[in-house]
Amino acid sequence: MRALIQRVKRGGVRTAGAHNSIGPGLVVLLGVGAGDAETDADLLADKIAGLRIFSNAAGKFDHSLLDVGGEALVISQFTLYADATRGRRPDFTGAAKPAEAERLYEYFTGALRGKGVEVRTGIFAADMEVEIINDGPVTIWLDSRASRQGRYEEI
Repeated sequence: MRALIQRVKRGGVRTAGAHNSIGPGLVVLLGVGAGDAETDADLLADKIAGLRIFSNAAGKFDHSLLDVGGEALVISQFTLYADATRGRRPDFTGAAKPAEAERLYEYFTGALRGKGVEVRTGIFAADMEVEIINDGPVTIWLDSRASRQGRYEEI
């Protein structure tokens, strides 16, 4: 499972007939890969809720989303599994099949809520317009498989 997270002053997502927005917090673009499981979602939800990327009074990254009471806007993004190593058209076969991806996307949003984060979402598999007013800018890439290989420490 992959997440591209951006610290934002505000974020929003608009689909045909629906709009969701957040104030300060994180926009999480979430991709589900073939072979991902609930453990991947739990790992990323824990990491994202506790990641210290909000500044303290001295301007140092010292506070988490939970510490600052920020919100999360989670948007499904299968294109995070694009493989563009050959040719000019990306290959998305590394992404999970839609039914499984939607199940794990919903599981992830529930896991993040379970950590105490206020979560808003887009609509799975819909065309969406995403507004991101990046704060910093701060943009961080997370991959649950890297964590399983020991590249992330426990929070």
